[in-house]
Amino acid sequence: MPSVNKISRYDRENPKRIIVIGVGIVGASLAYHLASKGAQVTVVEAQGIASGVTGTSFAWINTSCAGPDPIAALRGGAIAAYRQLETQVPGLTLRWHGALLYGTQDGRVSPACILIERARISQLEPNLRQPPQQAVYEPEQGALDAVAATHALLAAARALGATVLTHTPVLGFIVLGARVMGVKTAAGLIVADTVVLAAGTGTATLAAQLGASLPIHASPAIFLRYQAPSGLVRGIISRHAMEVRQDDEGTVLAAEDYADDAPENQPAAMARRTASAIRNELEGAEAIVPEFVCIGLRPMPLDGVPVIGYLPWRTSC
Repeated sequence: MPSVNKISRYDRENPKRIIVIGVGIVGASLAYHLASKGAQVTVVEAQGIASGVTGTSFAWINTSCAGPDPIAALRGGAIAAYRQLETQVPGLTLRWHGALLYGTQDGRVSPACILIERARISQLEPNLRQPPQQAVYEPEQGALDAVAATHALLAAARALGATVLTHTPVLGFIVLGARVMGVKTAAGLIVADTVVLAAGTGTATLAAQLGASLPIHASPAIFLRYQAPSGLVRGIISRHAMEVRQDDEGTVLAAEDYADDAPENQPAAMARRTASAIRNELEGAEAIVPEFVCIGLRPMPLDGVPVIGYLPWRTSC
């Protein structure tokens, strides 16, 4: 993908034509930022808006990392970037309610984390039945509605002249020598100066059409929603028994790793087990009702480092 700094030097009288493939939150963000720099942006999506992993995201905005972090600078700027974006994009709403982490084994922390005692924990999450003696508190962290955020970013991109084509799968690429000149779709050819791949787990398949092997795999996770009384969870709670937050409508959101295909790890069984954990941990959660559960496939680089830049031997992709 091209850098924003490179885009900032584009001639607005002769704007670069850029195709973004994929309209999840990443593709929508790229469309907005590129359009804001003066590029002529066309977003192409095989299905609907936020129909992939974006629609099944826990959407926790954090900069935490366990162990050495090769992208510390990039990760560290994420919260500041979201706060700036919040002031620029109409309708983009974020909840900066902080996160509590305890009783986990992954060791995720950020430079902003602080260690707090039981009294402070009870103030932050008064519905915890048995607050721990200590917890790591990440006051700068937050969350968003990933689907709503995608729509807000696309609306802002459209206002800057971007075109969004949904239900338009990319069938191939227009290639001239080592240069990618655009994409082929069922609706016809779309030419461009640069093509950006932001298609989630489909990115590796698209890159393979251009002879490149990207180190991306589909990492399954279970996303759950529960009907619940409002005010049950104030921020984000992450511990071994559950990882939960609550949205503005009162829906409790939870996320769990998907271990394997064993019956006890299937979505319905996981929904029941997580509901039981929530009831055990939180006062007032007795009446929560499962509303939705599914497996989402997250595009994860094998080495944990984002795949950013031009594909090898291609001058535009």
